[in-house]
Formats: sequence, structure tokens, C-alpha cells
Amino acid sequence: MSKKLFVLAGEPSGEMHAAGVIAELLKATPELRVIGVGGPKLRALGAELLYDTAQMSIMGFVDVLKHAGFLRRVIRELKMAVLREKPQAALLVDYPGMNLLMARFFHDLGIPVIYYISPQVWAWKEGRVKAIRRDVDRLLVIFDFEVAFFRRHGINAEFVGHPVIEQLAELSFPSRELFFTSHTLSPQTRLVGLLPGSRRAEIAHILPEMLKAARLLNQHYPMVFLLGRTEHLDEEVYGELKNYRDLFVINCSAYEVMQYSDLGLVTSGTATLESLCFGLPMVVVYKTGMLNYLIGRQLVKLKSISLANIVSKGLESDERVVPELLQHEASGEKIYQAARMILDDPCKASTMRRELLAARSKLAGRSPSHTIAAIVQEYL
Repeated sequence: MSKKLFVLAGEPSGEMHAAGVIAELLKATPELRVIGVGGPKLRALGAELLYDTAQMSIMGFVDVLKHAGFLRRVIRELKMAVLREKPQAALLVDYPGMNLLMARFFHDLGIPVIYYISPQVWAWKEGRVKAIRRDVDRLLVIFDFEVAFFRRHGINAEFVGHPVIEQLAELSFPSRELFFTSHTLSPQTRLVGLLPGSRRAEIAHILPEMLKAARLLNQHYPMVFLLGRTEHLDEEVYGELKNYRDLFVINCSAYEVMQYSDLGLVTSGTATLESLCFGLPMVVVYKTGMLNYLIGRQLVKLKSISLANIVSKGLESDERVVPELLQHEASGEKIYQAARMILDDPCKASTMRRELLAARSKLAGRSPSHTIAAIVQEYL
């Protein structure tokens, strides 16, 4: 009989990390059947997907409530598929709202649960630790400080390194000079990157404010803006751009933005961590619906919201390497002011770049995909 692995990766970044693990697994076990939730990268590897990440990218308390019926149906169908297929193991990647519910189901059936990219219970919902301790067989974490946190709660978490380091090592970019030439830019042109997020709701709230800041910056500096687009989102998501035809905007991948920009306006999330790895001076912003914000403010207990600051300075530190603008402060005017403080002070930008690159070493580890594939292989 062929071996079967159930994989649950409900959002794009988790799906990308899961695909790295599955690619390594298939080298050792080419007959492996992969079933579950994923996206184009897992599908390209031959995974049998019951739902696509594009359907599952639901964020915020309000949106979860709006889609409660759909999510209940997904969970019901996933459970039926598990009973039908009887996999040898389950690989759960991030996406804790659904994955912890499914972990309980797998555990009750005696199916080993490997959880990669643990829920950020150190930030909020610490009560989930109990479910992790009860239902997860192997907890694989991507930040070194998480090991001590989970150990205090009686969980033997294993630090495997952050997959972004693994992915960036595989990238190559044309020189800055070639990039400028290909876009007919003067070598003196300053580039400001716009990274408004990877989800529709994020972009709807954040891109308009970033563009307002860009217009204000454009009045003081001759500059070009690099917009990091998400490939799985359609053109209409970026429709706000039509109101800013006075700006010179070049569409890029997120990594091109990080590679070539002098400064980034970055939505809080994985992009801040990736920008850290590039040493990109940045202003971190986040804005969501008011109800989501009010609920989140009561639940989230972090001193900093961005991974760039958390990794650089630690969970308990009041210090920040990069400025953060949250909710009402994430306005075009405030973003513009924070950006100018960096653009007008080369020493400040240089110090920021140096501290970010120094923090990158805290993410290093063995090749996460190879390490995790070997662990999954034990259970298969």
C-alpha cells in the first residue's frame, strides 16, 4: 500500500513552506500520496487537494464569523476524507484556527500530528498551549525564543530554523545597475517599496494609506515606487492605483521590492521578517477593520507588532529597530513622516540596516524542509 500524508496549509505562506517539505519527502518516497488543503505549489507536486488556499485565506474576527458556515463545511469534509483515506500521519502548517481543531480529531484517531510553524501563543491565545500539549506529537518551531516559551509549558518544541532563510538562499537577482537600466531609471533615483500585504482585506485597508504617503513623498523627492504584488490576487485588488497616475509605480515581486528599495513601507506579517533578511530599512504598518482592531487590542499582548522588532530585540523589549504604525496611526500623513525621518538621515538608515542583518542570524538553522521531511518520514 502507498503511504498517505494529510497536509493542511490554509494560507499562501504556509503552503509555500509545506511544499518545500513535500518536495523533500517525495525524493525519498516517490509513491507518497499527499492529500488535504494547499495551493498551486502543492498541486504541482501531485497533491490531491480538497480545498485551495485561495478559498481559505480568511482573516480577522469579523471575516471568520461571516464565513463560519463555510468553515464548518470544510472541517466536516476534511474529517470525512481522513476517515476515508486513513493517512499514516498529518502535517499541519500554521493556520491555527482550523489546524488545532483538526489536530484533536487526528489525535483521537491515533494519527500522529506534526505541527510545523506553531501557533503564536506567545502573542495571544496562550490557552491554546493546552491543546498543543494534548494533541500534537511533534511541535516544530521557526523562532529560537519559542523553544524556551514552550518548555515552560511542558512542551518539547524543536527549533528547525526559519524557512525564509532556506528560500532566500535559492534566489538570485540581477545587479542593481541592471535593474535600473531595464526600467530606464537614473542611478540617482531613490526607490521606495510598497508591500501592502498578501490578502484582499489587508490590501483594501493598507494600500490606500501607503499611496497617500507615496504622493506626499513624491512632492519632496524625485523617486520611483516599487509595488510588491501577490501573484494569486487579481488586478482589481490593486484598483486604488488608478487614482494615483501621478506616481511612477513599477510592479514587482515582493522579493524584488526588498532587494532594490532604499526604504520599504511594509505591512506587518511575514513580509517584515523577509525584509529583515534583506536588511531593508522600513516603516511597518498595520490597519484592519475597527471591530477586528478593538477585539485584537484586548487579546494581543505584544510590546511590538512586527516580527522585525521581535526577532531583533526579543519579546519583552521596549526597544524597536524599525518604527511601527498601527490602526489610526497608519495614515498616509504618519507613514510619510516616519519615512522622511529615515530618508533624510542616512546614518539612521545605515544603523537600521546593520541591526536587521545582525538579527538574521537568529533565524538560521539546518535546512528546515530537509529536517522536517526526515521527521515526517519517521511516522510514515
